[in-house]
Amino acid sequence: MTQPDAPDWFCEAVGTPADAHWVPVAGCSIHYRRWGESGPPLLLVHGGGAHSHWWDFIAPWLAADHRVAAMDLSGMGESGRREQYSLDDFAAEAIGVCEAAGFGPDVTLVGHSLGGAVCLRAAASQPERVGGLVMADSPIRPPGFQFPGTARNPLRQPRRDYPDFDSALARFRLIPEQPCDNAYILDYIGRHSIIETPDGFWTWKFDDRGLAHIKVGEQAEELRQLRCRIGILYGEKSALFPPEVRQYVHQLVDRRGPVSAIPEAYHHLFVDQPLAFVAALRILLADWHAL
Repeated sequence: MTQPDAPDWFCEAVGTPADAHWVPVAGCSIHYRRWGESGPPLLLVHGGGAHSHWWDFIAPWLAADHRVAAMDLSGMGESGRREQYSLDDFAAEAIGVCEAAGFGPDVTLVGHSLGGAVCLRAAASQPERVGGLVMADSPIRPPGFQFPGTARNPLRQPRRDYPDFDSALARFRLIPEQPCDNAYILDYIGRHSIIETPDGFWTWKFDDRGLAHIKVGEQAEELRQLRCRIGILYGEKSALFPPEVRQYVHQLVDRRGPVSAIPEAYHHLFVDQPLAFVAALRILLADWHAL
């Protein structure tokens, strides 16, 4: 299958070497990778059904000024599988990676989608271990609010097997589905999202047993009570950040940090507008670390 042409900046970023590590957390082997030798620590946490390679074209930009790690939550990517999954387990894994990587209490957690909920739970449950939180298009629902079409979430369906790698790659989709002009990024992520099964088929690198049914709990109260630095980034066109959600998140943050839109971006904001996302995150982090 022909791969889409990618710009030089992207090729340079994904070609940047990263050191791979594993750490046991509550009986499960958790995989993470490292970039950067100096600067404040930064942990990147992917969304549901995703993996650490989603950050390959983002992390090297941040590693110029930070020590950066990107992890695979249990049941996803190269990490081990559990019999059951919970947000508390995921939060413990994030803290476990921080400790294994030598990240101190000044660490900033950056989470996309489900990863944002994971980072929020980690910061709320162990406030002494977290200095900052950035939630990237990770919505908190107002009371009684429901997103349309959630019953058709593909993560709630059993994984499909495909006869060969290219057949699986051709079926790679963003969840929720959305327009995306950066075919080279989708191709790259898709190629890192597929694994061969023991019987010779090809499928996705996540455990389909219950990952879509993670309960996020009382996120609003967690965010209200949080005392570390807070930043919210969302896609201006994201289906998960309609006006009702934006207004509610603004109320919860209550001027303790920025709530900012990435223009021309949907839910997968750093796939849609990677350089704008990097710029916004760099500005936010530079402001925090200058204090």
